[in-house]
Amino acid sequence: MRNFIFTLLISAPVALLGADKPELTEAEAQQVIQKFAAKEAEFALAREVYTYRQSVKIQELGTGGQPGGKYEIVSDIIFSANGKRTEKVVRAPANSLKEILLTPEDEQDLRSVQPFVLTSKDIDQYLVRYIGRETLDEISCFSFSVKPKKMEKGKRYFQGTVWVDDRDLQIVKSYGRATGIVKSENNQFPKFETFREQIDGKYWFPTFTTATDTLNFKDNSVRIKMTVRYEDYKQFKSDTKITFGDVVEPAASPQKAPPLPPKK
Repeated sequence: MRNFIFTLLISAPVALLGADKPELTEAEAQQVIQKFAAKEAEFALAREVYTYRQSVKIQELGTGGQPGGKYEIVSDIIFSANGKRTEKVVRAPANSLKEILLTPEDEQDLRSVQPFVLTSKDIDQYLVRYIGRETLDEISCFSFSVKPKKMEKGKRYFQGTVWVDDRDLQIVKSYGRATGIVKSENNQFPKFETFREQIDGKYWFPTFTTATDTLNFKDNSVRIKMTVRYEDYKQFKSDTKITFGDVVEPAASPQKAPPLPPKK
């Protein structure tokens, strides 16, 4: 974002060390990294055959937190009659942002960095370091720090921390910021927090991203708040049978997701 952006820093769920389970050795941690990257690759393919609604709201905040300009768009990610994945804008009120400007990098971050997925194909682009065991709202997790090894022009990357369910070996929460090579110092990017929920009894889908931050530009600072919701996931049905890994059986009791901030 140019002279505009946000960094999230909301009250994250309290993370407690899972003292009842042993920490991973370096060799075990590397095995877990490879296994969760493989599961994330499987999930990334599966998500491509789901429809869902994405709602984005970016609010400028004035002195004392008073709302200022606002950007809002609601889109349905759907499939056309011939089975092509497409985006249909449902609602897009007039953009009233005054202090900040959305850039192509921001749009790319909304699509691919904030709902971060770390697959086997991408794992070699990142340095992934095991931090330890933590519990997020009764979900036992491994936590890892993630940062790009190097950056290529035109590509966007995630840098921060991910929490991986130690049973399903999928990311259940990520916290960090998007990064990459940009031309201008006035193109700032925020920290954000993305929560996932178990939608179909097997895969953990991004359902909520939030960010609240002060963006420090060369000539001024702007405080913003952003929320992104991913809702109404439904598997697209076609005449072609697509399978990913094991057959998904109906789940009797999907795992509880980390708590989300209340809706505004």
